[in-house]
Amino acid sequence: MFNHYPNSFANHTGCYEGIYWGRARLSGIQRVIYDLLHLRPNGQSQTFEGHIETSPLFWGDLCKDNIRYVRNFTLDDINTLKACPVMPYHDALRPYVNYWFAASEGRGVDSFTETLCESNQDRLALEGGACIMYTHLASGFFVNGELNSRFKFLLERISRMNGWFVPVRTLLDYVRHVRGSHVITTAERNALERRWLWHKIFHTNGRS
Repeated sequence: MFNHYPNSFANHTGCYEGIYWGRARLSGIQRVIYDLLHLRPNGQSQTFEGHIETSPLFWGDLCKDNIRYVRNFTLDDINTLKACPVMPYHDALRPYVNYWFAASEGRGVDSFTETLCESNQDRLALEGGACIMYTHLASGFFVNGELNSRFKFLLERISRMNGWFVPVRTLLDYVRHVRGSHVITTAERNALERRWLWHKIFHTNGRS
């Protein structure tokens, strides 16, 4: 329909062809903690196989050849670039993804409007930051034929600010152009994984 492969991609829980998803998102002790939180009745965590070459669900080569950016961690700050200053980054431990990027928490209408509240909007502008929102627009945004009034108000408010409203690929291309390409270090990876785990455990009931 669009005459080209997508520039960006996001995995989805429950789709077993997810690439570096589930426990494969994490390393070291962070993976151990994740496994303990996600044990199934058989004593194992759900696995995703898009990056496993021996799996019939493998498509890592296609991802590498055709998709520029893949979303990974969702964090608790409207300023996504401040929460994950290394993005977009390459991770040598996960070579089939060219560049990873993070997003700001907004899974449902309540968390979305909390992240995008007036004070956070003003802080984002003062910091000269960038926000990439993670959300599911089917999660309470439109009910009984009505758009959520708080959601509508906050989007109208931010639209009147002197912002640069562009697709995620355009933003990440610009950041890469200004900063250059970054390969995440072990210390940076561990810090990012720990921040996401903390957010996941205490703020999102294990989701995102």
